[in-house]
Amino acid sequence: MAAKGQHVVPSGGKWSIREAGSSRASRTFSTQDEAVEAARKIARNEGVALYIHGTDGRIRDRRSYANDPAKK
Repeated sequence: MAAKGQHVVPSGGKWSIREAGSSRASRTFSTQDEAVEAARKIARNEGVALYIHGTDGRIRDRRSYANDPAKK
């Protein structure tokens, strides 16, 4: 079963990608833009949602790649 989503979260002055339900980061980046780009590719490949958190940790944007025609 695929993950329910990918999250881009602040992590000690950097930005991390976490799979929904995981407490560990899969990757960490210097900038939020780098993390969002990498997480977008993962979310697209898995057909799941991408959740982008702000510096306060709250979700500020959500993008769904479920049933994405670009995958086909």
